[in-house]
Amino acid sequence: MDVQIDTSMMRIETDRLLLRPFEEGDLNDFYAYASVPGVGEMAGWPHHENIEASRDILDGFVRGGTELAIWHKEDGKVIGSFGFHRSWANEDERYAQLPSKEIGYVLAKEYWGRGLMPEAAQAAIDEAARLFGVKCFTCNHFVTNAQSRRVIEKCGFEFVSTGMFYSSMLKKTFEDRRYIKLVK
Repeated sequence: MDVQIDTSMMRIETDRLLLRPFEEGDLNDFYAYASVPGVGEMAGWPHHENIEASRDILDGFVRGGTELAIWHKEDGKVIGSFGFHRSWANEDERYAQLPSKEIGYVLAKEYWGRGLMPEAAQAAIDEAARLFGVKCFTCNHFVTNAQSRRVIEKCGFEFVSTGMFYSSMLKKTFEDRRYIKLVK
């Protein structure tokens, strides 16, 4: 069962991060990480070729109410995004009755390997469970994305299945792995 989540009023603080709604003033930070080749491609979208592409997507984030900016306290800038989306569990009879959301995330390449994304993900999961009653979180990663796999493992997700994902933006099919985390 798809749960409606509105991130427009969410503010989640961890030791090193603040997850908050995107703002128009985040454009330069957003473009800085989204324009790096390889960052978006790990999530199924092409890196941004120009700041106008970032502006269009950022406008959608600001209006959409599904994405949070990941703001790094020490550096004082947005270094990634965390989103809540419709879950594949809604179509799986084993989980369809559970309030569910799929999570997705992107982190600036220079911040990989510091444990920041598991910190952000766990805090966002905890808050969505508390505020919106989400009981089932899902996520997936391309089999070639070891960084995302580690985030998923650190957050306690369980492997469910392997499948194929077609990225219309990249016009390419990827083998992916699906995971689930049930919250009591």
